[in-house]
Amino acid sequence: MDSSVSAAIDIDHLQVSYGSQRVLQGVSLSVAPGEFIAILGSSGCGKTTLLRTIAGFQKASEGAIRLFGRDVVNTPPEKRGMAMMFQSYALWPHMTVLGNVGYGLRLRGVPKDEIRRRVDAVLKMLNLSGLAERKVTQLSGGQRQRVALGRALAIEPEILLLDEPLSNLDAKVRIQLRSEIKALQNRLGFTAIHVTHDREEAMTMADRIVVMDAGRIAQVGTPKDVYDHPNSPFVASFMGAENTLSLDVRPSGSGVEVRAHDSIMASYGGDVPVGSVTAYFRDDVASLDDPQARVDGSIILPGKIAQRTYPGGHYRYVVAIGDRHFTVTDERYHEVDRQVGLRLPLASLHLFPNAPSTGGTHA
Repeated sequence: MDSSVSAAIDIDHLQVSYGSQRVLQGVSLSVAPGEFIAILGSSGCGKTTLLRTIAGFQKASEGAIRLFGRDVVNTPPEKRGMAMMFQSYALWPHMTVLGNVGYGLRLRGVPKDEIRRRVDAVLKMLNLSGLAERKVTQLSGGQRQRVALGRALAIEPEILLLDEPLSNLDAKVRIQLRSEIKALQNRLGFTAIHVTHDREEAMTMADRIVVMDAGRIAQVGTPKDVYDHPNSPFVASFMGAENTLSLDVRPSGSGVEVRAHDSIMASYGGDVPVGSVTAYFRDDVASLDDPQARVDGSIILPGKIAQRTYPGGHYRYVVAIGDRHFTVTDERYHEVDRQVGLRLPLASLHLFPNAPSTGGTHA
């Protein structure tokens, strides 16, 4: 952002405490108009507290929240010009679909015929036409969440906040609604902040991902950037690179020599930290090779197949290397107990120094 005025949401050193416990540790984030942001993190990281504080349901201890340049940190929720979708739907069970979707409009004193017109337009957009007079208790989970989305969109908010709204739905409906919400956001142009613990949901819906850890922002970037270039062991692990391997990286000629388990070496000309490092990697970067093979730019660790399953389309193998086990997918059939090499391309590993390195990086 060039300035806070050009931002739909500008959060500046926001702190929130519950009693003596600080939950948000000085969070700063700018969100552009029309941008879709996903806040990703495990339970207790502060992501829902951040969303509730933006909405006005939680009071900030310090810092500012500016919406289109206007500081709203002390403004009540109903005067912030935003709508919120909840995990629990939060619908009125005694009301019809029409009553629920038009609820916010009624609170704002919109005339009855105008409410009906806007609700019908929203229901058509959400494929709920014909259900206006139905009680929400007669609807499926997916339909109820569409009603909750319709209630949020009916007031034509500039900003929509989503608090894990899809987590109670079954997998098929969840994937369908992800696509529908994203399509509506593109069509209507509202700014969205979506809190989720589901990595795939964040990756498929967001323009940028905000990974949170212990009340702080650990990394912000496009889904591809955060997935391919995590900036810390925490982010690497959270984005699925949960396998770890200790390596020793030493300068060698124009590149580096990488040692694993004291015996396996690979020459590599990429930019990597030098010294004792830990490699983080996802299952899908590993492959099976001959245990004696030598491949430029890859480490090959000898081991044996401990387990084989067939989930469909490929085989999934568990490879035992010493007392460690790694999962690998491969289209070929291999016998259990077969000696194999676990092949790891260095370019696909996320390498982090185990201690401050005096050697820096080697290009």
